[in-house]
Amino acid sequence: MTTNISECINAILLKEHELPVTALAEEMRSPVQRWHYERRMEAEKCKTQLTPSVETLLSKQYQLSMRMRLDLASDTVYTVLDGDKNEIVDLQARTCSCRQFQLEQLLCAYAMIAIQHSKRDVYDFCSEYYNSSTWKATYASVVYPLPHQGDWVIPNEVHDVKVLPSDIRSVTRRRRKSRIPSVGENAQRHKCSHCRQLGHHRKTCQNPIPLHESQHSNSSQLHSSGPSQYV
Repeated sequence: MTTNISECINAILLKEHELPVTALAEEMRSPVQRWHYERRMEAEKCKTQLTPSVETLLSKQYQLSMRMRLDLASDTVYTVLDGDKNEIVDLQARTCSCRQFQLEQLLCAYAMIAIQHSKRDVYDFCSEYYNSSTWKATYASVVYPLPHQGDWVIPNEVHDVKVLPSDIRSVTRRRRKSRIPSVGENAQRHKCSHCRQLGHHRKTCQNPIPLHESQHSNSSQLHSSGPSQYV
């Protein structure tokens, strides 16, 4: 599951996390209103059947398919030859052995050459979620701004509700503000000042000190201790 949306909002609300709930909600609503408007304007400019990014992707798949060859098994089943690799495409089942066709519901290069050979419309094999009409419908609604808090009309049944503090005792340690990296992300790794290796720090280091550093450390201690009393 992706958390890109929540991560984007958290990234712009690092300082606002300390605000009261009503002020925090307004700080969240304001960028969502702006993003919604910008994407609606961008979608309205689209004149292609699919979104621009998907059209670009299909164009790349078409370029890749031009170097491939076909072996027909039936009117809907093809073996696509790409160098030393073979993939099986079934247009009726809308599947490909590379699995991209059925998982993304968007044409892979192997399905592209099969559809081109069958003289069918490539857009008929793309999910409706990639259509520009779906893109426009997603942002057709308006995120309305709110008036000043002093002008709010609050119903009595809401105004009279007493919100009590939570019974759950909060953790005594400092609250975490930076997010935890997901699996596969390049998280910042510690570099040990003792052995110069990554993955740990000096206090947890179990590696021996390199010989040249040990000699340098001993010579530094001799210089810092001043002249010897046994002269």
